Amino acid sequence: MNLNEAYQEVTLLSDRIDVITRLVGMHRSGLLGGEVMPEDALIGVVPTDQLPDVITLGMALNYQRNSYSLWKSVVEAFADPKTNWVFDLSKASSASIEDLREALVTHKIALQPNKHPVIWQKIAASLLQNNGAEQLILSHNSSIAQLKERVQKTNKPNFPYLSGPKIFNYWLYVMESYCGVKWIDREEITIAPDTHILQASVRLEIVPESVLDGSAKSRDLVAQTWKDLLHGSELAPIDVHTPLWLWSRGGFLEVE
Repeated sequence: MNLNEAYQEVTLLSDRIDVITRLVGMHRSGLLGGEVMPEDALIGVVPTDQLPDVITLGMALNYQRNSYSLWKSVVEAFADPKTNWVFDLSKASSASIEDLREALVTHKIALQPNKHPVIWQKIAASLLQNNGAEQLILSHNSSIAQLKERVQKTNKPNFPYLSGPKIFNYWLYVMESYCGVKWIDREEITIAPDTHILQASVRLEIVPESVLDGSAKSRDLVAQTWKDLLHGSELAPIDVHTPLWLWSRGGFLEVE
């Protein structure tokens, strides 16, 4: 790379950081539509002490589906005396799969009646073994690196779906945002590259349009690109997730 190319690359990087910073500012000012996030449905419904477990159980099924519909179903099931037992880790992990299936299907938490109840039960059992999601995090010193080693590697079979990169990183963000978790290494939370993040990343021209195929390789590329792009800046990758998500969902409002 010659000096002219290096200068152009630095200038392009500076321009991108400037646009991203303005997008974050627009979000903080409510200029991206003031959109209610899917998980907001839980606020005021699920008690604070139960929120970490409820979020973790629900998040494990947040794969290739409408997030708003999922959390609406979770709230309905939680408020229903006939089905709220599914959020009790002991009951959910020891129930027959038939009973669990019936309860999870009632309010459409489970859309796949064979697979989803099994996943729910495995997550419930893993959380119970660790005395709940909050204690699971504390036992790993609120360290993302340590938790990642446990959930995504050494104990991965016991955390189905939750161990996947997309869901795992978004779970970390939601636990921080809604449960007050203070990560000691929050910069380790990579951006969760869902459809809107892919579209926004292409719009900003930081990745090629080919990533819109949504493949695992493309999602990894987008996540790594954001990590590299924001390295050394005042922003962590997860800080730009919601602004980008809202920006894409709202039709790409002109950046002020």
